[in-house]
Amino acid sequence: MKTVINIVLVACICVLAYICYGSIMGPIRFEEAQKAREKKVIARLIDIRKAQLEYRNQHQGQYTASFDTLITFVKTQKIPFVAKEGVLSDAQLENGLTEKKAMALINKAKKTGNWKDVEKEGLMGFKRDTMWVSVMDTIYPKGFVADSMRFVPFGGGKEFEMATKSDTTKSGAPIYLFEAKTPYEVYLQGLDRQEIINLKDMATKLGKFPGLQVGSIDTPNNNAGNWE
Repeated sequence: MKTVINIVLVACICVLAYICYGSIMGPIRFEEAQKAREKKVIARLIDIRKAQLEYRNQHQGQYTASFDTLITFVKTQKIPFVAKEGVLSDAQLENGLTEKKAMALINKAKKTGNWKDVEKEGLMGFKRDTMWVSVMDTIYPKGFVADSMRFVPFGGGKEFEMATKSDTTKSGAPIYLFEAKTPYEVYLQGLDRQEIINLKDMATKLGKFPGLQVGSIDTPNNNAGNWE
């Protein structure tokens, strides 16, 4: 009888030890998985921000709320890139020479064939050539897949929520805002449900978005991410 009791006690101890281990390691494993997933989601949000900023540069400061439009822009649009050779010396700058004036002299010489003024100003090695390069080749690494930009990593095919807003400052100047975001339950799906609920409750109490977000249509924040 004593042997049976001892076996039962050992079994109980083992079960309790397993439960304690799980209660300790569960949150640790969740946090590790959360960080790994958030790293991928943040990288994707940064890709979206890069595209929106370039889109804004080409569209009078406005953003787009459409992933179709944004992805097409990234895949097809070309932007100006100025290849520079040579710099103006301090002496040239002090004499009032600017890059604009320098290029005007050079362009005039190209038309007339008279390079005396260019030589006089010491601009023979000065060049500014504008080339048109694709957005994708300029702001993204080789192999970047633009079509993936809309999808939340680990989200099972779900897309980021994206919105834009037009507003005005107190002085009446136009201001354009955008945001892209995804809640915890999208990219943390499949992980411990109670831990996700705890994260959401904490964010709600702090008045923060329960997930990852870049930019904001409610408060201008210079397109910062809520992880920054």
